[in-house]
Amino acid sequence: MAKRLFYFYIHGSIHVAIAVLSLVLMTYHMFNLPFDAPMAGFAFFGTLFGYNFIKYEARFRKKLPLRRFHKAVAAISITALILGAVCFFLLNREAQLASLAFAALSVLYAVPFGSRGNLRSLAGIKIYIVALCWAGVTTLMPLLNAGIDLGQDAWLKFCQRFLLTIILILIFEIIDLAEDNPSLKTVPQKIGIKNTRLLNIMLLAVFYYLEFLKTYVDSNQLGVNVALVLAVGLFTMGASPERNKYYTLFWVESVPIFWLGLVYLVGGF
Repeated sequence: MAKRLFYFYIHGSIHVAIAVLSLVLMTYHMFNLPFDAPMAGFAFFGTLFGYNFIKYEARFRKKLPLRRFHKAVAAISITALILGAVCFFLLNREAQLASLAFAALSVLYAVPFGSRGNLRSLAGIKIYIVALCWAGVTTLMPLLNAGIDLGQDAWLKFCQRFLLTIILILIFEIIDLAEDNPSLKTVPQKIGIKNTRLLNIMLLAVFYYLEFLKTYVDSNQLGVNVALVLAVGLFTMGASPERNKYYTLFWVESVPIFWLGLVYLVGGF
């Protein structure tokens, strides 16, 4: 029973939804904002529905055989869609417009359009679409809904989230190297595993450096980010196609949760 629940937790996108929620909570902390339930709910439920839609819409669209798992995913996804819609209508207009843009990208990412397939099938573009959506939903939308002007610090945090997402995706791409279609032209396919690891380490250095460009540099956050960079660096160096899928599906996707936990432990909240 525990194994099945864990499988549903991971493959039903609950884990990744908690990761996105963790980044939203980090935004509240970094900009000294109060907890915003509609925004947090929209990020969590929207991610849960969005990821399940991307992963399973083809199965339902093509009317492939459905196991009990798929029916349970459909039930939790519909519930998430309804709750996400309620949260959407509680957001302000700017956040709503931003959410519609990211939702449109998610649909185009998953659903084939014309003869060229979906955005996911376009060589080299997948990584940037996912990073844009993660950074936008977890940074720009909470600030827009709070009525905060998108100044220098906001865009620096957006860039950090964008980079962090790219870094985590590159670990996924190393793990999936043996299975990915060569037509996808992922980074490890183009430059190899060793160079992808090196690129990730360089991106982590840029990610950390951006913290020094903020209007106010928080020494606690600098310390937390050191731990984050070291942890992600270890995940990067340990990534290989021989690794079990849960190396990324659970451990790597836990990085935002780990980051939030570190902030809590050093007394950031």
